[in-house]
Amino acid sequence: MFGFDLTPEQAELKELARQFAREKVMPVAAEYDEEETFPEAVCRQAWDLGLMNLEVPREYGGAGLGLLDSLLMVAELSYGCAGITDALTASGLAAAPLLLAGSSGQKKEYLGRLTRDCAHASLCATAPAPGLRPAASHVTYRKVGDEYVLNGGERFVSNGSVANWYVTFAAQNPPPGQQSFSCFVVSGDLPGLRKSRIKGKLGQRAGDTAEVVFEEVVLPRPALVGEEGHGRRIAIQSFDRIRPRAGALAIGISQRALDEATRYALERQQFGQRIADFQAIQGILADMAIDLEAMRLLTYKAAWAIDQGAPASMLPSCAKAFGADAAMRITTEAVQVFGGYGYMKEYPVEKLMRDAKVLQVSEGSSQFQRIVIAEHLLER
Repeated sequence: MFGFDLTPEQAELKELARQFAREKVMPVAAEYDEEETFPEAVCRQAWDLGLMNLEVPREYGGAGLGLLDSLLMVAELSYGCAGITDALTASGLAAAPLLLAGSSGQKKEYLGRLTRDCAHASLCATAPAPGLRPAASHVTYRKVGDEYVLNGGERFVSNGSVANWYVTFAAQNPPPGQQSFSCFVVSGDLPGLRKSRIKGKLGQRAGDTAEVVFEEVVLPRPALVGEEGHGRRIAIQSFDRIRPRAGALAIGISQRALDEATRYALERQQFGQRIADFQAIQGILADMAIDLEAMRLLTYKAAWAIDQGAPASMLPSCAKAFGADAAMRITTEAVQVFGGYGYMKEYPVEKLMRDAKVLQVSEGSSQFQRIVIAEHLLER
């Protein structure tokens, strides 16, 4: 039987995240965006309240939430600021491969680092290609005795310049077209690992984005996550779990945009009446609400399916592609409702539009998601 009511526990989690977003995030969001600085103080406050490491199992000190429960909270946090929310939740991207394929020792060590103190982790990975085509990788490795040596790097890594540890997927170098990928967990203090923050982003400027480079980084045998050569399978399963997060970020951004546009439409006077009384504005607000309701249902359905242990499907890609594209439409229309004022930093909708754009290009673009969806359809 279908049902859409939240449990009392879920309602409590949402309220906790909502209160934090409004009291701790929204008052400082514009400042962090303007200065493009990492919100470490906000992260510390969230960590103290248990609003980070949401899906890390309780045995390792985390909240032990399912994906749906955690995304309910991500959406509330993103209402305050998507960039700060990215900083708060990006460690979950790195945790995903360990949760899926990590050893008990790896989970205890690396997930434990996140829960013993307010530390961060990063996933250094290019989204895996769909179908049977080999995945792309900018990192390679070679075996030297019982050790692995990494070379290469990735750009646009969330939390990359502040991370305590990293997960990356690296390729061996047999003949072209026969690459074998493996997954590794890498401590952030190893010799040869370089990281540098990338500044000058259009949106989500509070979130840390970095280039991470491995130069002859030597890893011991226990750094291998899962079995050697199984990295592509781990990556695909990890990204299935990661993609609905973009939908949750889109929900928060879009709800804020709709609320701001509705409030402004009720206050703004034009030609002797509120602009909310004009059918043209009413149609814009209605379309924004339709898109928002659709992205909410699709995102939460994808998260629910993953929590139920459903096999890899096109749902996560549907949630990410639709959520990202709809958020861009909604925030653009919010600016339109505000008119010239929407183009000014005095009002929040220009930031919401900038924050929404990155959802269409990160962790696999909207066009890439459509390739994934199409290949699932054709395989049927």
